[in-house]
Amino acid sequence: MQKLLLLGAEAIAQGAIDGGMSGIYAYPGTPSTEITEFVQGSKDAKSREIHSQWSANEKTAMETALGMSYAGKRAMVCMKHVGLNVAADAFVNSSITGVNGGLVVTVADDPSMHSSQNEQDSRFYGQFAMMPILEPSNQQEAYDMAYFGFRLSETLKVPVLLRITTRIAHSRAGVERKEIVDENTLVLPDDMRQFVLLPAIARARYKNLLKDQDVFEKSAEESPYNHFVEGPNKKLGIVACGIAYNYLMEHYPQGCEYSVLKISQYPIPRKQMMELEAISDELLVLEDGYPLVEEKLAGYFRKGKPVHGRLDGWLPRDGELNPDWVGKALKKDVSVDNNILSVVANRPPSLCVGCGHRDAYAAMNEALEVHGDGHVFSDIGCYTLGALPPFESVNSCVDMGASITMAKGASDAGLRPAVAVIGDSTFTHSGMTGLLDAVNEKTTMTVIISDNETTAMTGGQTSAAHNKIEDICKGIGVDPAHIRVIEPHRKNHDAMVAMMKEEFAYEGVSVIIPRRECIQTLMRKKRKAVKSKA
Repeated sequence: MQKLLLLGAEAIAQGAIDGGMSGIYAYPGTPSTEITEFVQGSKDAKSREIHSQWSANEKTAMETALGMSYAGKRAMVCMKHVGLNVAADAFVNSSITGVNGGLVVTVADDPSMHSSQNEQDSRFYGQFAMMPILEPSNQQEAYDMAYFGFRLSETLKVPVLLRITTRIAHSRAGVERKEIVDENTLVLPDDMRQFVLLPAIARARYKNLLKDQDVFEKSAEESPYNHFVEGPNKKLGIVACGIAYNYLMEHYPQGCEYSVLKISQYPIPRKQMMELEAISDELLVLEDGYPLVEEKLAGYFRKGKPVHGRLDGWLPRDGELNPDWVGKALKKDVSVDNNILSVVANRPPSLCVGCGHRDAYAAMNEALEVHGDGHVFSDIGCYTLGALPPFESVNSCVDMGASITMAKGASDAGLRPAVAVIGDSTFTHSGMTGLLDAVNEKTTMTVIISDNETTAMTGGQTSAAHNKIEDICKGIGVDPAHIRVIEPHRKNHDAMVAMMKEEFAYEGVSVIIPRRECIQTLMRKKRKAVKSKA
């Protein structure tokens, strides 16, 4: 079969296409974005009319994918780890409803917080929902797991969580494709009450989910992605999860001297784990993320054998795992130096030259001078960089949509003015409901929806808010007289300052929309136009 050089994210996309997927649903978020983008650019996906449009947020993506599964077809939903928080309601309940067509939930975690607010480990969500988890150790496994994940989901009758981390998502390797699988035909569930989670039905289905845990564990025991290799040196037994197995084998290209249990499918294969424990004096757990397996071992082994890893200092408690840290845990002669030479030190991120957010912040800072600091609540997007010099304009950035709700809470506490700054895509992702609360309570606050007409921070995907913001705000109930639109530009600075001062003084909900196309998408359009003329 054809062999391709692919990012891990792209390998998952290609595996899903080849595995018979009919639809992929996602909201862009690094490091998961490239999965959906690859499908959108795939000729195979276009010829098969695979659905690949962006969803408004991760919850709608999860629910829509579940709807496709209800109809008997295979679906994938993709998000970054914090997006799973947004999708959690539907995600957790989907293990109780089960599936009809195969459903793979792909979540990209971001240890070390390269572009995230936290480094949570999505395996805990999978464990919480009691569903099978796949965790590839390389790009080929990423492809294979996406390809076979639909079949596994249909066999076990539950969604499957496919968990990757940044290094798998954004590194390349050769991937061999498999034979393309036909899409499922449209077929409704045999049990038409399966997806009706009224308490009586949910209780029965939950009992079945509990009974199925043994089946899931047996599947993990027999999985080709999990394997146990006994080594000659019994001093240490190593559990290597996902990409950590690759890091381990970098130190042992000819084979590891210790016994090794590779885990890439969960639940933890208990029999293999007990076999490793029985022949080892001590255990070392390697996992990129939280110490999920390390914590569980305390419940498995009550004989007092030492278990090493992130909890006892053999590995750092936070941050991304890497081969050097693994080597240090193995007592090898390696150094772990996190100090970056000044010549290559990271440059602090900043808003692009020519970005409209710059002019909006400059005007806002001037309009707020008389009030002092501490009045601005921001959100997730490139405009969050307004927290850094030279603007230092914002005082919060917690999660998607929190700017509006936090500003409302601060206003309720008596803060005047209370200002929320949110982007166009984030507004339709999770800002609209907070604005509805504010309108219903006639809260005194100003919402600045900084509209660059795209989802800029993740690559310029089409925003669900495009050409809709004013109508949405009117529909929610904002007084049209206090929905103000202006182009954020130096030539309009004085007008912006005056507009902001007026709305900051207004006793009620006001919305200001500084609208100017993202400079990056504008430049791409110009380059494309030049190429088309050539």
